Amino acid sequence: MDDMLPEEIPAIRESVRRFMETEVCPVMDDYEARGELPRELIKKAGAAGYYGATFPEHVGGSEMGYLAAAIIIEEMARMDIRYGGFNQNGGNCPACIYLGGTDEQIRKYVPDLLAGNVVGMMALTEAGGGSDAAGAMKTTARRDGDVYKLNGSKMWATLGDECDVGILLAKTDPEAGAKGVSAFIVEPKKYPGFTAQPIDVGLSKAFRVSAVYLDDFTVPAENLLGKEGDGFKIIMRALQGGRAVIGAKALGIAIGAYEDAVRYANERVIKGSPIGKYQLIQGQIAEMAVAIEASRALVYQAAQLMDKELPTNRIASIAKFHASQTAKFCTDTAQQIYGGYGLSREYRIAKYKAYADLMFTGEGTANVQKVLIAEDALGYKIADRHHGKTGLRSMAKAG
Repeated sequence: MDDMLPEEIPAIRESVRRFMETEVCPVMDDYEARGELPRELIKKAGAAGYYGATFPEHVGGSEMGYLAAAIIIEEMARMDIRYGGFNQNGGNCPACIYLGGTDEQIRKYVPDLLAGNVVGMMALTEAGGGSDAAGAMKTTARRDGDVYKLNGSKMWATLGDECDVGILLAKTDPEAGAKGVSAFIVEPKKYPGFTAQPIDVGLSKAFRVSAVYLDDFTVPAENLLGKEGDGFKIIMRALQGGRAVIGAKALGIAIGAYEDAVRYANERVIKGSPIGKYQLIQGQIAEMAVAIEASRALVYQAAQLMDKELPTNRIASIAKFHASQTAKFCTDTAQQIYGGYGLSREYRIAKYKAYADLMFTGEGTANVQKVLIAEDALGYKIADRHHGKTGLRSMAKAG
């Protein structure tokens, strides 16, 4: 399919493959064994411009675009999902600052995040929030002179225990629903009251998710993003761009599982023949290949529409939903082809399968995507009803 895409895409894909083959894949098992965050690898990815693909050059971005970002995420996830699963340095954390921040805030934080010099975090979800992140939010922020004091807790904060800079949402007006949510740039290592506890969910030990607890956590008033009450609007704008490429991570998982299954089917011999010669295995391989090509077309279409600064809510939801289904199907099928070996940590398929389950939740659950798609199809609520430009640069200018 690369032959049908802009001429620079194959070079970007090859660059990421070389980076993963030479820098990441040979050492990730060592980092995992130590439970150590590979900060040096994050810096190298930043230096290569991978985190800055959707950001302009004047803030440290590489300005390659959303399609390039999708290709980067796809290849990283395909080759090592533990490393490929992390994208906060190029995702919602810097996007929120760029979309909602002052010129000073952008200069202070965004270039270092994109360069990988610091580690980013996003803390939105709470234990009882689910998809009603704003309405159910209980974390509060109270102005106290020239600082805010934050109290409450967050769940599933990627690298909450390691981050240098993060975006954290809290209610400055608990009675105002989504309009009472504000966004803050937080620096957990510099100010008291922030505790992060890693959550064991059977995924990477190097790229951990955490529960975050706030006890009068101090945030300088100048670290408020926008005005009080702007937080949910800012994060929704950031998530729109993220959803256009998040399906690429699921796509990479699916491709990785498929490629491993094909390789294994050609190597595993039963009764003198590779199992790939058996029609049932061929049928499974064929179904995986078809699902992957359909997901790839949808993911790339969503990313290209973002590059053209056209509305993408509908197609991004379809792409994210389909790609997450494909990741689940391909990892389940690959595990069947591997048989008992599919349960062994010796093979990558067990890792792919764990992350495939995660794809149903991140950036909006599968059920939420189905509601959006169905309401659009039925005419109850048109997903792309906002016809303004939606690219990252245009949204920032409009803001």
